Formats: sequence, C-alpha cells, structure tokens
Amino acid sequence: MIFKFEPIYQERVWGGQMLNTKLHRVIPPNVKIGESWDIVDRDDINSTISKPFAKVSSLRNLIQQDPKNIMGPQWLPNQKFPILVKWLDCSERLSLQVHPPEFVAKKLSGEPKTENWYIGHASDNAGLFVGLKKQTTIDNFRSAVKNGTAEKYCHRIKSDKGDSILIKSGRIHAIDAGNLILEIQQNSDTTYRVFDWDRNGLDGVPRQLHIEKSMECIDFKDFEPSILKTSSNSKIQNLADCKEFRIRKFNLDNGQSIVLKNENMDCSIVHLISGEIKVGEEKLQLGEHGLSPFNQRCMIQALEDSTFLVTDRFNKLS
Repeated sequence: MIFKFEPIYQERVWGGQMLNTKLHRVIPPNVKIGESWDIVDRDDINSTISKPFAKVSSLRNLIQQDPKNIMGPQWLPNQKFPILVKWLDCSERLSLQVHPPEFVAKKLSGEPKTENWYIGHASDNAGLFVGLKKQTTIDNFRSAVKNGTAEKYCHRIKSDKGDSILIKSGRIHAIDAGNLILEIQQNSDTTYRVFDWDRNGLDGVPRQLHIEKSMECIDFKDFEPSILKTSSNSKIQNLADCKEFRIRKFNLDNGQSIVLKNENMDCSIVHLISGEIKVGEEKLQLGEHGLSPFNQRCMIQALEDSTFLVTDRFNKLS
C-alpha cells in the first residue's frame, strides 16, 4: 500500500505553465503557477489523500491515527511529517535568497531549511546560482546588495535535466529561468530574500527583502559548489545524504523490480521522474509521489523503462 496526495498549486510571480506542458497536469490556464506542494504537513496547509483509506483524509490525520505503523516505532502522534515535497516551475528567475541554519533560525524565530533540487527539465540557457564566487567577503557582498549588483558575487552553474544539488541551510541561492525542479526539503517555510532583481510581485508592489537577516544566515565560506551530474545507466545512485534525509535515484528497465528496506525505522517517499511504476498495488505516473508506510513491504516494479527517486532517513526530532 502507498498513499498518494492531491497537489496544492501556488501562484508565483516567477511561475508559468510547465506543470501542464511537462508533467501533463491540469492547472488553471493563464496563471503563473510556480509551486505544486505535493506532500505537506503544516498548520496552515495540509495534504489531502487522493484515495481516502477508511475515514482518513489528510496526511496529518493519517499520522495521528497510526504513527508507529506509518512512520516507525519512535514516532509521536503530534510530530509533523518532516519532509515537504514540491515541484517548482521556474519559468522566470527566483529571488536571491537564503534559509537560516539551525543556530540562527532560533534567534530569528524562523525554521532551518535544507533542501535538494533535482532538475526535471531545463531549457538551453537554464542555470542555478549556488554559493559565492571565490574571495567574496562580507563587506564587498553587502556593498553589492546595496548597489543592486549582488549577482556578480554569486556562483552560477549551468543546469541540465537529471542534475541534482543539495542546498544546505546558509547557502545563498537562486534558481534561474527555464528550470522545472523537484524540491525535497525539510518541513519549513522560512526564506530570507537578499535581492529580487528590482521586480514587482503579483500585486504590483516590490516583494519584501530581508537583507539584515540574510547577512546573518549566509555562509561566507561556501565557495563555488559543484552540481551532481546523475547517470541514466546506474541502477542506484546516491544524490543526497544528510541528517534530514537521504535521496537515491533508481533506473529500472521494463519488468525489473526492487524491494526497499526500512533500515532506519522510517517510511519512504517514492517520486516518479519518468516511465511508469507499480508500488505494491498502486501505479505512479509521471511526476507523482507515493508514501510507503514503515510497516509495509515496499516492492517497486517498472511497467516500462523508468526513473524514480526515493527519499528516506528522516530526522526523528524535526
């Protein structure tokens, strides 16, 4: 058994229609949909289960009713699901931003947020701003932010379909135009904007910046990180391995199958990137995700040549 959830679409000034053109989803036409929150458990927004099991309708209710079987024997009923899963349509450039590291987040009344980006589609000129250029200092970066020239100190990497990169809390970043990204992140919604390219928001007013908070959060020793070029030939490849989550990429040929092992007393999330797979008795289509409970044997079978990611190893204290 797996649980699937209804996407929750968010309009963004930088969004577009790639969720329709690339993932074949039905979304409002002529609206800049920037984010699809596909698995989320927050006080103000919660995922609805696509196919209700018994009388459980939401992810929050699912965990509260059966935390040990869904999440593992150490899980408490009121602990929120620790991972937030999104698709991002970055038709235009996102703001230059940072998420607070844990030790700074408490001081600023925010939440730490480490995330991983997997590139589902990239246009010819697509790229990512990740980290700082070598020899950037706090003083020259602060001056550049004030002068509107912060971009010249930010490290830009070309992005291609299948690339992956871990964005740790404290790493300055921005997603450039032309990317469709699967974002797997800590359950957090704290973002501090450093610069927004002098544009207005959806309401016609410049979006709020958080320059001083950003300066407290940015890791000024984080220089020119590299992107991970994933393989379409490897059966299994590690994409990210940090205290918040582990992400692996699987490539299966038509008819092949694999059984996931719950090594760390957690459930697993399966994300389908291409092809079609069967998880237990449920099928996953392009861009869909399935939550496989802790107490279930998770067997995945490829119904055609398929690529999928698996997220697990959640932080029990989140």
